[in-house]
Amino acid sequence: MSKQAPGVRIDGLTVTYNNLPAVRNVSLELPPGTITGIVGESGSGKSTLALSLLNAVQPPGRIAAGSVEIDEIGNVVEFAAEQIRRVRGSQIGYVFQAAQNSLNPLKTVGKQLLDLGRSHGVEDLRGLVRDAKDLLGRMGLDGARVLDSHQHELSGGMRQRVGIMLALVLNAHLVVLDEPTTALDMITQSTILKIIREVHEERGLTTLVITHDIGVVAEVADRLAVMYGGRLVEQGPTREVLASPQHPYTRGLIRAIPRLTGDIDEAQALPGRPPTLATVPAEGCVFRERCPLRMDVCDTVDPAAEAYGTRIVACHAVKVKEHA
Repeated sequence: MSKQAPGVRIDGLTVTYNNLPAVRNVSLELPPGTITGIVGESGSGKSTLALSLLNAVQPPGRIAAGSVEIDEIGNVVEFAAEQIRRVRGSQIGYVFQAAQNSLNPLKTVGKQLLDLGRSHGVEDLRGLVRDAKDLLGRMGLDGARVLDSHQHELSGGMRQRVGIMLALVLNAHLVVLDEPTTALDMITQSTILKIIREVHEERGLTTLVITHDIGVVAEVADRLAVMYGGRLVEQGPTREVLASPQHPYTRGLIRAIPRLTGDIDEAQALPGRPPTLATVPAEGCVFRERCPLRMDVCDTVDPAAEAYGTRIVACHAVKVKEHA
């Protein structure tokens, strides 16, 4: 492809809803041509972070600080509404978690596809339809039938695959997928993940996958970021993070995964509950109430994200261990 995948640099990003922090001082790089996965429990701020890449946080939410620099596009945080509208779809593809909410119930999928093409100045609309049918066919659907259907005529899993098609069909080279397999059965999920990886490699994309399912990122992601209470607590190569997690929250997430072999009781649920927007502590570590390694400093000092080899970890206990 002549068009090169962009790199993304998120720096000091803070997003609030009614002045309550949903994302707090997050810095993250998406290297060109890679798949990055972000995992964490519901309410950790994953989807809000993803929406920030499109400057699509809606009131009462707002980006209060930080930047999102995308190669050859710029800092989207500073974009006016018309600027960001031009790059959505054509340069940044987005698959929403609730696919049915992004489809117009009064129009067929095909008419929505043509509207998308016209709004972005696509001249070869027949070629656009052909590409859409090809993508849908690769995902196990009858492309012609789907394009002639309204959303209520499609299952949740079919609508999710339509959302993936619409994110890819304009050849965007930065693609954000928010829970792309959440409405799919296990067999279809495996197929979709395989296709996501294939299309990513064929088109040289930069891809961000948001999920609560560690199995999803284990299958497709090159890099993994772990989010809790609006903070990124650990980042690094996926295989390394899963093989030897450093942050106690990451270790807890992995221990909570049921295994196909062995005693089901070996899976250990994380104690307690994640914080809500109203209960995120104003100071100190956001994970301290559930942390088995809690120290006095955790109550008052927010741990800085520090590099330890290939990892970036925000944890006082890890810092003490590394400097011992």
